Amino acid sequence: MSGTGQIARFNAPYYVASLCVVGGIGAAVKFMLLPRVLDGVLIFAAGVALFWTAGSLLVSCYVYDYAAVTQWEWLPEVMRDRPKKWLNIHAGLDQSTTALKRLFPGSESQAVDIYDPNEMTEGSIGRARRIYGPADHSTRSALDTLPAADASQDMVFVLFAAHEIRHRDRRVVFLRECARVLKPGGTILLVEHPRDWKNFAAFGPGFLHFHSRREWLRAVEAAGLRLNREAQITPFVMWFLFRRSEA
Repeated sequence: MSGTGQIARFNAPYYVASLCVVGGIGAAVKFMLLPRVLDGVLIFAAGVALFWTAGSLLVSCYVYDYAAVTQWEWLPEVMRDRPKKWLNIHAGLDQSTTALKRLFPGSESQAVDIYDPNEMTEGSIGRARRIYGPADHSTRSALDTLPAADASQDMVFVLFAAHEIRHRDRRVVFLRECARVLKPGGTILLVEHPRDWKNFAAFGPGFLHFHSRREWLRAVEAAGLRLNREAQITPFVMWFLFRRSEA
């Protein structure tokens, strides 16, 4: 299934509700169910709902299908060193480990599933989990006890997963745990949609599902990490490389 198709499937209640709102407004205006003075407001509301519904699907198509962000072919260009040992951490939906293994042949890897319905309460990740089920190749783990020894990993990949940890203090705990398993000089690669005006324009209220760049940097600093490099992949997606702060 295409990336856009997955987004639509995981967020189906949002799209159904949006279409119901538009249909209800259309019926109210056509059959004059409400005072005519409200028609302009209602039509404007329907236009906004349609704009965000279509916009979110178009941006998803651009990011996940056209720009192929989640095919991960761009990763070697931003990484100065190839990891020999790495973790790939996901929140119940692993669509990157196979690609990472192809990009870094001969490396030692482990996929880690930190999905916890008590920590990750958004409906979309729960639906994705129910649709695809747990990945057979992943090791289940709590986000604060990753299955790796201290200073054992060259790289920790966290790709479109950490935003599912909804509470700030738990994100700090998770990032601190990622820092624990890093070798000296090791890095964490975080890929996320930032909560900014561009994602607001694309996703409407759905942009609240993401966290701002400032919020990520606060959590990283609290976890004893420092920003090494960052860049936009598309206008809607950013990557960050973090290292442990020197004592």
